[in-house]
Parts: sequence; C-alpha cells; structure tokens
Amino acid sequence: MATTEQPPSRLRAWMLEGLSDMGKGGAQHAPHAEPKADKGQPWYRVMCLTGVDYFSTLGYQPGIAALAAGLLSPIATIILVIVTLAGALPVYRRVAEESPHGQGSISMLERLLTFWKGKLFVLTLLGFAATDFLITITLSAADASTHLVENPHLHSALHDQQMLITLVLVALLGAVFLKGFLEAIGVAVALVGLYLALNVVVVIVGLWHVITEGHVVTDWSSALTAEHGNVFVMIGMALIVFPKLALGLSGFETGVAVMPHVKGDAGDTEEDPKGRIRGTKKLLTAAALIMSCFLICTSFITTLLIPEKEFEDGGQANGRALAFLAHDYLGGAFGTLYDVSTIAILWFAGASAMAGLLNLMPRYLPRYGMAPHWARAVRPMVIVFTLVAFLVTWIFDADVDAQGGAYATGVLVLISSAAIAVTIAARKAGQRNWTIAFAVISAVFLYTTIVNVIERPDGVKIGACFIAGIIVLSLASRLARAFELRVTSVTMDDMAERFVRDIASRKIRFIANEPDARDIAEYRDKIEQIRQDNDVPEQEDFVFVEVTVTDPSEFESGLTVRGEVMHNRYRVLSLESSSVSNALAALLLHVRDTTNCIPHIYFEWTEGNPFANFLRFFLFGQGEVAPVTREVLREAEPDRARRPRVHTG
Repeated sequence: MATTEQPPSRLRAWMLEGLSDMGKGGAQHAPHAEPKADKGQPWYRVMCLTGVDYFSTLGYQPGIAALAAGLLSPIATIILVIVTLAGALPVYRRVAEESPHGQGSISMLERLLTFWKGKLFVLTLLGFAATDFLITITLSAADASTHLVENPHLHSALHDQQMLITLVLVALLGAVFLKGFLEAIGVAVALVGLYLALNVVVVIVGLWHVITEGHVVTDWSSALTAEHGNVFVMIGMALIVFPKLALGLSGFETGVAVMPHVKGDAGDTEEDPKGRIRGTKKLLTAAALIMSCFLICTSFITTLLIPEKEFEDGGQANGRALAFLAHDYLGGAFGTLYDVSTIAILWFAGASAMAGLLNLMPRYLPRYGMAPHWARAVRPMVIVFTLVAFLVTWIFDADVDAQGGAYATGVLVLISSAAIAVTIAARKAGQRNWTIAFAVISAVFLYTTIVNVIERPDGVKIGACFIAGIIVLSLASRLARAFELRVTSVTMDDMAERFVRDIASRKIRFIANEPDARDIAEYRDKIEQIRQDNDVPEQEDFVFVEVTVTDPSEFESGLTVRGEVMHNRYRVLSLESSSVSNALAALLLHVRDTTNCIPHIYFEWTEGNPFANFLRFFLFGQGEVAPVTREVLREAEPDRARRPRVHTG
C-alpha cells in the first residue's frame, strides 16, 4: 500500500514545498521577502534588479513611440520625461517613506479603507497589478522573440515562428521558477551594465549620423512644420498623444518592491529604516534620470534616422528600433551582440515580473482568507501564471504593439493609485503644499490613464478579466475556508482566567449572549430561557460569553478575552473578533486545553431564513451562530469525544 501511495505523495510534497526556495536561507518568504537586518546590497546594485524591468523597455519603447506619435515622438517623449521626473519620481520617493518594507502603494491605500470596501479595492488594484506583471512577461517575451526572428542571420530560418518562440520563452521562464529561483542581483548587474553600455554606443553613433547628415534634422523639422504648423500646435498635439508613450513610466512599482534588498545604515530598525529609505530614493532618482536621458536620445535618433514605414507592422524596425540602427550602422556582429543582450534582459525582465507576482499575491490574499492553502506555495502559482501567460500570448498573437495598451493601463493605474495614496498621506500629515502638488500630479496621471483607456481599451478589458477572476476565486476561497478556526492566539486576562478556574471545578457551562442593553433583566431572562429550553437544573451556574464583531472582512486575528462582573452578579467573558462563531469555537478549545475539561455552550436558535443567516455570517461575521460554531469545532477537532459540546434550544 505504501508503494502505491508514494509517487503522488512525492509529487504533492514537491508541488506544495512552499516559498522556501524563493526566499533566502530557506525561510518561508516570498521572492522579495525582507532580508535579515545585517544584510543587503548597495542601492546601485539593487537598481539593476529593478532596471531589468525598467531599462529593458528601451527594447520596444522607441518603436511604440514612433508608431503612436510619428514625427512628434521626440517632443512627446520630452513631455513624458517631465511627467516622470516631476510626477512619478516624487510620488514614489514618498511611497518609499510611507511603505519602507516593500509593500508599495497598495499597502498605503489598504490602511486608508476598512471592511469589505477596503478588501474589494485592494483586490481591484491587485487585478491591475497582475495585468502589469503578466503583460510584462508576455510583452517582454514577444519582443525578445522579435529581436531573434528579425536578426539578419536568423530571419530566414525563424520566419513566422514568433508565436512558438514566445511560448517557449514563457515556458522556460516558468521552468526556472519550478526548479527554484534565487534572485541574482549579480546577474542583473551584468545584464543591465552590458545592455546600457551597448545602448550608449548606439546612441552616440546615432547622434553622430544626425550631426554629420545635417539634412535629416531639416527634413524632420520641415515635415513637422508642414504637418502641424507652429510650435504651440506641436506641443498641444504632443500633450494629447503622450499617454500612448506611458510604457516609459514602468518600473517604479518594482523599484519600491525591491526596497528590502537595499542596504541600510547600521542603526536602522524595521520601524525606522532611514538608511534603506535614503538608499531607495537614490535608486529611484538614478534610474529615472538614466532612463530619461535614454528615452529622449533614442526617440530622437530613431525618428530621424529610421524610415516611417519600417516602424509599421512587418517593418524591420517594428518592436526593435534600436536593434535596427545597431545592425544598420555598426554591422552584423555588433547588431547580433545587441540582439543577444536585448533578448537576455527582456527575458530577465519577465523573471522579475514573475517574482513580483509571487511576492504580491501571497502578501494579501492569504491574510484575507481569499486564497486556498496551495496558493502559499510557489510551484502551483507558477503553473497558474504560466498558463495565463500562454493564454495572453495567444490572444495577442505575440504582438508587441497590441500588448502596449494593456501594459500601459496596468502601469498607469498603479501609478495613479500611488499618487492618490501619497496625496492622502500628505493631507493627513498637514503638509498643505505637498498635498496640492501631489493632487496636481494625481490629476495628470488620472487624465493619462483615462485617455489611454479610451484610445486603447484592451488594457482595461484584460485588467477587468483579471479583477473578475481574482474576486471570484477569492470569494470562493473565502467561502471554502469559512469554517476554519481563523484565530491565531487566545489571551485571557486575570479575571477571565479566574472565572474559568472556578467553573472548571464543576461543569463548564457557557451561555452565548448577543450584548444588547446589558442590563440585569437581559442576563436574568437569558439564564431562565436557557434553563427552560435545555432542562438544566437551577443549581447549575453559567458564565456568559459575548462577542463584539469588529471588522468582519478580516480573516485571521488574535483573540483577547476580558472578564467582568455585571450588576455584581453575572460573570461575563467579553471578546472582540471578526466572526462570532469562530471566536466562540477558539475560546471553547482554549478552555478545554487549559482545564482538561470538556466545556458546554448554550445557544438559542436564530430566527429567519437559514441561507440569509449564513450570508450574514459570511459577510458580517454574525448570523446562524450555533450550527456554524459547531461546524468550526468539528473541523478543528475531529475527535468527537474531545470536542466541546454545543447545545441549542
């Protein structure tokens, strides 16, 4: 029998190994789990970790900008850089201050909203975050395959194989995570260093050709004047089209996600990591400045030096504008080296995005009870995300341009939410000038998001699918886990312990009471009703248990029990919890374990429709208390002889 059960047991153990291979030192942490206090990397090395996502957009951003803005691409890119440096950068520097442990803006907004509206809002943001990270995986893989297919030495052999190559790259990415992935900052440093160095060469050569071939500047300016008239019209049109270039804003959310890896000062504490915050601000600023310089230069040289038709679908510069210049001006050997470095960094950007997904989802969903137990393990989630990436790749036909809208929507929603979060934080801190500044930035990003959604609705459609999927699966998981104990610890004060010790010398009898007026008549009538309904002798005494529901949307919490004597006669144990039934079950099991006696608890039947009462329990923590308490006890204690007794009259 053992032999036949061994293979599935091994597979299950391998699949549900947890997050140990994703963290450091075998600890059960997510990919970006916080390192120990005495460890960390200099900020410029960690910048390369976020840079594989941020800087890799140079592989496709100039081509997308040329398609979206045409001759206005350099002007629209300058506006994008202004928005980056004057908008996104200050916002995320503030996010680093407010959320220094890598939770990002979602955590800031989570603290502002409570109950179910807060949970649903976070689930919505998680949907857009999933859009951002998953499209990063599929778009990066698609652009990597574009560079491979369009390489002059491989084009004839790999023609029409872009879809297959993209799927293979996504599958390889999933395979790496199934094997076990340790974030290699050293690899990121090497990839980013090589990639940026090659781009510096391409930019310098491109600018040299622009300078030496003076006619390209005059041709461009003449065409621009003929098409748009004067400079004010150009700026106005550039303001209208710049939202299409929003891909150049990606990377900021990843920048704060990797904060725990930044080495802080010797005196840093987890409550006040000033050194880590300062290093992260340097990381964000340096990355934004480097990217801004490259965005302006690359949009300028690609617009002036590459024929417009080459940017279009099927053109040699479509999705690979800088690679086109590298091959055209620096030869096949350098161009091939550039292609290899681009493919490598784009593929590693997908790895960074997968790590972000595996970091983000377990951080929120299990706390809400909105993820099954297997979602805490890396490998099942890797399989899920890989299959979804396959589906997205197939839907978009591995097309870089087609996925740009979805990617930009995810990026812009996260940046807009961050801007709103820091605006609220500044207002709460009484910082009037910062509040106004962040409010203006929020308005700019909201405008950009709305324009992007209107012009390219694919992004919001994909985001809506992710949101709907996350909410449906989350609520289904919450429903399936509704009867778990859900109490992490039970603490009783001195008075409560005295009540339990005293009643344990006889038979432990509790009465579940919903606190109302809490006058003497309420307790007297309740005891009389329980005695009549359950035929309990008058000499038996009781202890009342009253649960006050706090936030019913919370799933797990500790339980504090306070004892008090009401009206100099009635002993009452008072509890606060997100669910009445789960709190009562946890108290009963705690009393049983501390006294070695089986406690009894008495209820009255809840009036009303059972289904409606169950919905009240599921959503508001109240409702059909007696049968739900018994069910929670049954799941928590399979041995019927040791299970606390539930009586209902």
